[in-house]
Amino acid sequence: MSENQSVPDESPGAEVPSVPGIEAIGLKRAFGEVRAVDGITFTAPAGAVTALIGPNGSGKTTLLLLLAGLLRPDAGRANIAGRDVGTANLEARARVGWMPDVFGTWDALTCTEILCTFAHAYGISRSESGARVAALLQTVHLSEFAASPARVLSRGQKQRLGLARALVHDPEVLLLDEPASGLDPRSRIELRDLLRSLAASGKTVLVSSHVLSELEEVYDHAVFLSRGRTVDDVTTDTEPVQRGWRLDALDPVALRTFLDHAGIPWDGQASGEVTVALGGYDSARELIRAAVAADVPLHTVTPVSGRLEETYLSLNEERV
Repeated sequence: MSENQSVPDESPGAEVPSVPGIEAIGLKRAFGEVRAVDGITFTAPAGAVTALIGPNGSGKTTLLLLLAGLLRPDAGRANIAGRDVGTANLEARARVGWMPDVFGTWDALTCTEILCTFAHAYGISRSESGARVAALLQTVHLSEFAASPARVLSRGQKQRLGLARALVHDPEVLLLDEPASGLDPRSRIELRDLLRSLAASGKTVLVSSHVLSELEEVYDHAVFLSRGRTVDDVTTDTEPVQRGWRLDALDPVALRTFLDHAGIPWDGQASGEVTVALGGYDSARELIRAAVAADVPLHTVTPVSGRLEETYLSLNEERV
């Protein structure tokens, strides 16, 4: 071994460098004069759910297609579980579970046949694919449709089938474009729990959705896009300067009197509920502590909107 070569430190307590599940570096892709992706750079860690957020036309779907290896970038590069999507395309794609916003199906095939076809395409043997497909159909609550042709499925059921297809080869990285589209409330809750369990198992989950309230309950990190670029000057790790909070008490008069004496402006509702602007959770805790000390019988203290929505609405780049 030459003196310039380094050996990883394997001593107890030494940190082993981790490879990001997804790493995008300066990705660009244009369609004619339209720069759909214009220099996007970000990382999504393994073992976490990363939310991909931006308005229509911000480049979310194009970015996901680039990461999935289905589009070639004009510039930049992307790594999936340490594999370069450009130079090791097949290796990277084998580690990706891709779920588009609309999952096209072969309507004449049964759910089992569709999933088995994809399993075989990924090199899963016939002896293994049957049990795996049955388990996935149970996971997405489609077992009763195992022998039914895809044409009988509703849009929401097809979405669940699309998620099963993305998971059929047990990928390290999941790319999900509007996975909750068309799902009923129960299915949305089940999807949220499944994404959390997948992240807990060590998978990288990148999910795009317009429904920020759903992402609020599942995400660990967030990437904001605007006009084909990552927005670098926003974060959800710190609270917004001012945030709306709803307060309600068993005695609404006592609550409003307390707020007046404390010099805190409020907006009232006919129900007795009031809304105040606070600087974040620390300010909310101080307000609760002061209200309890003043014998105000508070029973509800909740933020008006989630942190993702607050941050998204604060983006000035979308205003022209």
